[in-house]
Amino acid sequence: MDILNFQSLVKNLAAIRKETEWLELKHNNENPYEIGEYISALSNGAALLGRNNAYILWGVEDSTSRIIGTSFRPREAKINGQELESWLIFHLDPQIDLQIHEGELEGNYVVLFEFAPATHRPIRFKGMEYIRVGSYKKKLQECPEKERELWRRFDKLPFEKRVAKTGALESEVLSLIDVAAYFEIMKLPFPENRAVIFQRLESEGIIVRRESKHYDITNLGAVLFSKTLGDFDRLSRKTLRIIFYRGDSRMETIKEHEIKKGYALGLEEAVAYINDQLPQNEHIGEVFRQEVRMYPKIAVRELVANALIHQDFTVTGAGPMVEIFTNRIEISNPGLPLIDILRFIDEAPRSRNEILASLMRRLNLCEERGTGIDKVVLQIELFQLPAPDFRKTTQNTLAILFAPRNLKDMDSTERIRAVYQHACLQHVIGKKMTNESLRKRLGINPSSYPLASRIIRDAIKAELVKPQGNGVGVGKSACYLPFWA
Repeated sequence: MDILNFQSLVKNLAAIRKETEWLELKHNNENPYEIGEYISALSNGAALLGRNNAYILWGVEDSTSRIIGTSFRPREAKINGQELESWLIFHLDPQIDLQIHEGELEGNYVVLFEFAPATHRPIRFKGMEYIRVGSYKKKLQECPEKERELWRRFDKLPFEKRVAKTGALESEVLSLIDVAAYFEIMKLPFPENRAVIFQRLESEGIIVRRESKHYDITNLGAVLFSKTLGDFDRLSRKTLRIIFYRGDSRMETIKEHEIKKGYALGLEEAVAYINDQLPQNEHIGEVFRQEVRMYPKIAVRELVANALIHQDFTVTGAGPMVEIFTNRIEISNPGLPLIDILRFIDEAPRSRNEILASLMRRLNLCEERGTGIDKVVLQIELFQLPAPDFRKTTQNTLAILFAPRNLKDMDSTERIRAVYQHACLQHVIGKKMTNESLRKRLGINPSSYPLASRIIRDAIKAELVKPQGNGVGVGKSACYLPFWA
């Protein structure tokens, strides 16, 4: 922060003339424990009031808010040989970006601590959470109504609007965010004026302007447009990992590749890398008569995009992953699906990251109206591959694509899954599943229509499909619907 911005900010804060939930005015008090408690209290108070920053200002007379200067020198202060700044940050949980500004105003030396509000849980100092109530600092547990309201604030604040990095200078924003790529992907001319660039990033929610020409980089901006996700501590585990295994198990890893860029920058790179590594098949079913990859690129792309968009970012220590085996591809993401996995094909999409999903749609990086899974199933049918499997585990959502396999090698569950997905796809495109359409889907010879009828009976028994109309049985001319239609 340059001296003019510093002086302007100090004047504005002093002009408030009273302490608030996000502002503390001091003269010479330099007790490190009390400073830590105030950082916790003011950061939590700023979150409660929706403020972008919280402050402690030294050099102000408590009773009049007159600037009188201070003898406090934070950069010289040490606690058991450790510098004050690093000591404070070490004892704050979660650790926050603390900026210390010093300088003269009207011939008086003043000190300003500037720091971010709490984002996803209350800030603790040495294991205790504090809150500001008016001009009084209290333990958060002594103010249950404030504590409940604070947690409600955290629940209401979408992940995308939370701060990935606070207080970045313009030069830092440009070094961390690939601004040129944003304008290229949006098909916009790159502005010659830097102010226009930052106005655009602000309007998009990629950054938030703070006082004194500093900016917060939001999770939205970091997740999509960061040059390296690892530059943002809380997002470093959210990079996309691509792992190749030898055989059908995880016993032996051949290689692992990590896409370190933000998702808007790295999605196409990831899909191209996966596609380039996949084996080719010369003949697949009746549709293709040329060399093609074993799995349809469109299906891989849609499932990878889904894994990135719909993951639960609050699950720590885990990120989206693509695992490639000899007989299948598994694409997983942290977080359970918000809709029934049986309704992936027809239901409108629901995402816990709606702002992220909306921007990725505008960037043409993902599908609108839930058509992504429809595309996956359609491509799988064109390639005449086994039906994909969608599962949920204790904490993850998993999509599995299977390598080519003859119908005789599929078990009853796999056959029934293919029938159900075919019925769903036919329904959403305005058609009906028939014995004939299923034979084409599964590559069954027309003379073997009784085999298709038996598979349909199994799907009806499993209550996944139903004949159209009351009392209609299984036959060559019958039509079938998914159970929910």
